[in-house]
Amino acid sequence: MMFSPNQTEVTEFILEGFSEHATLRLLLTGCFLSLYTIALMGNIVIIALVTSSTGLHSPMYFFLCNLATMDIVCTSSVIPKALIGLVSEENTISFKGCMAQLFFLLWSLSSELLLLTVMAYDRYVAICFPLHYSSRMSPQLCGALAVGVWSICAVNASVHTGLMTRLSFCGPKVITHFFCEIPPLLLLSCSPTYINSVMTLVADAFYGCINFVLTLLSYGCIIASVLRMRSAEGKRKAFSTCSSHLIVVSVYYSSVFCAYVSPASSYSPERSKVTSVLYSILSPTLNPLIYTLRNKDVKLALGRLLPFFPK
Repeated sequence: MMFSPNQTEVTEFILEGFSEHATLRLLLTGCFLSLYTIALMGNIVIIALVTSSTGLHSPMYFFLCNLATMDIVCTSSVIPKALIGLVSEENTISFKGCMAQLFFLLWSLSSELLLLTVMAYDRYVAICFPLHYSSRMSPQLCGALAVGVWSICAVNASVHTGLMTRLSFCGPKVITHFFCEIPPLLLLSCSPTYINSVMTLVADAFYGCINFVLTLLSYGCIIASVLRMRSAEGKRKAFSTCSSHLIVVSVYYSSVFCAYVSPASSYSPERSKVTSVLYSILSPTLNPLIYTLRNKDVKLALGRLLPFFPK
C-alpha cells in the first residue's frame, strides 16, 4: 500500500501493551517493577564488583561487565515505558521516541548476542589453551573486541532505525506490543517494506544463526578438551567455569529465536509479547543472579563488598 498526499502522516503511536488483560494490570505492574529493580540493582552490583575487585580483573569478568551494561540499556529502554502503559489509560509514544527506543533496543540486543559469542571464545581459549591464555586474551585484544562489539552493533541499530524512518506511517497507529519493535512497525507501514525485511533477515542470519553456530563450535571444542582430561577434579572445575555462561546462552537464544527468526507475515502479537518479556526483562534479571550464585570468585568479591552476603 502506497502513501498518498491526502493521507495524514503519523506523528505518534499508541502502544497497545497489555490493555487486553485489564484484570492483570496490577499484577503485571508489580512483576515488571520488581524485575526491573532486580535487573538494575543486580547488574549495577556486577559492574561495581568487576571494577573494584582486583581478583575479577580478567577477560571473563571484563566481558561480563560489558554484558551487564547492555542489560541495563536493554531493560531501561523498555520497562519504564511499559510501566507507564500499565498505570495509564493510553500509552502514546512520539515517532522520534519510538525510533530512539528501537535504536537502543536493537543496539543492546545485538551487543549481547555478540558478547555471548566472545565470552564463549574466551572460555574456549582458557580451557583448551590455558598456557597461552594471558597472551591470546591480552587487555589490548579484549578492549578491541569490546569496542568492536559496541561499534558494529551501533551501526546495525542505526541502519535498521534509519530504514524505519524512511517508511511512511499513515494508517492505524496502534503498535500491538508494549514497546517499539521491527515486526509490528512494519505491519503499520503504508509504504514498501521489502528492504527492511531483507535487512532484518540478514541481521537474523548474522546475529542469530552465525553467532549461535560459533558459540556451539566453541563449546564443542571445550567439551572435547574436557573429556580428554584424566583428572575428575579438572573436569569438574572446567565445566563449572562454563555452566553459568551456558545457562545464560540457552535462555537468551531460545527467546531471541522465537521472537526474531521468523518471517514478518507470521508475526503473532501475543507470542511476541511473551518472548519479548523473556529476552528484554527476564534474561537481564537472571543474568546477574546466575553469575553471582554459580560463580565462586563473584561470591567471594560480593562477600567482601557486602559482609552479610553468605560466602
